[in-house]
Amino acid sequence: MSRKIFVSAQDVAVKAGVSRSAVSRTFTPGASVSDETRLRVLRAAEDLGYHVNHLARGLTRRESGIVCMIVSDLATPYRSNLLRALTDQLQNAGRVAMLINTDRSDGSVNRALQQAVRYRADASVILSGMPDKSIIDLCLRSGQRLVLINRDEQQEGLLRINLDDAAAADTAARAFLRAGCHLVAFATSGAGTPSLVAREQGFLEAAKELGLQVIVERQGVTGYQCGRTIAQSLMTRRQRPQAVFCATDLIACGLMDAVRQEFGLSIPKDLCVIGFDDIEQASWSAYSLTTFAQPVDEIALQAVEWLSLPEGSAFAREPLVKLHANIVWRQTVRGG
Repeated sequence: MSRKIFVSAQDVAVKAGVSRSAVSRTFTPGASVSDETRLRVLRAAEDLGYHVNHLARGLTRRESGIVCMIVSDLATPYRSNLLRALTDQLQNAGRVAMLINTDRSDGSVNRALQQAVRYRADASVILSGMPDKSIIDLCLRSGQRLVLINRDEQQEGLLRINLDDAAAADTAARAFLRAGCHLVAFATSGAGTPSLVAREQGFLEAAKELGLQVIVERQGVTGYQCGRTIAQSLMTRRQRPQAVFCATDLIACGLMDAVRQEFGLSIPKDLCVIGFDDIEQASWSAYSLTTFAQPVDEIALQAVEWLSLPEGSAFAREPLVKLHANIVWRQTVRGG
């Protein structure tokens, strides 16, 4: 097995017949180097297969260009879509994303974070409400910039990007009222993340203001099976709800399948349903789900723009960005 040979800047300098500093200036944007020297260096670099060691260069400038993506529930459509948007924005900004999966409860998460600190990651983005708060403290102690998405911590030196969950919940409640629904339900998991709690509280407050009676049903892990389990609980009640606002689209999909397959009910004739996230599956003809679209591209843009600001101006900005989730009308609410 052949060993991989790493080509150094000195190797390029020897082949090009120039100084080591000339090679460095050639690959430094804005540095002064003659056209002839630049051409010789670039030709030598191509012949040798040389690539600039951005990690080593970044460490001399106290910047590595590495941004940690700290995430749970990687398999869910919303989370993968948000990761796609964030990594696109980071790559456009010349940054490198390092993924840390927090689904496991053993020591692997702390080990991965310590490894990121040793690589001198510049920043971290926490993509969900599940990772433990101790992770935030570790990131801040290591001098990283930190972006929190859909979380409620208010520590100094970080940016929070949240949705206006209360406004979305109010829209859902009013949609159910227009559809003639007066006994409604909120379907959620037992996760208790800040975004899920905010949607629940917003819906309860809006329903109370509109005179709607609300059933809150919580079951297990946030996902498709959670929705199926909630459907079995709600549809076997003496008084079935006329509408259900689901905390996520995956919950809504599970609920809709169970309502149709196990109870023979029609949506939206017998039951109105609204989801949240606007994952790809929500638009499939099997669901055609009315839902709220998470503005993932705007979330990613806001995060990376803040991470790219000079340190002084970044910390002078408002620490909370609140974005609007627009409703996407499809076929699961009467009159929608």
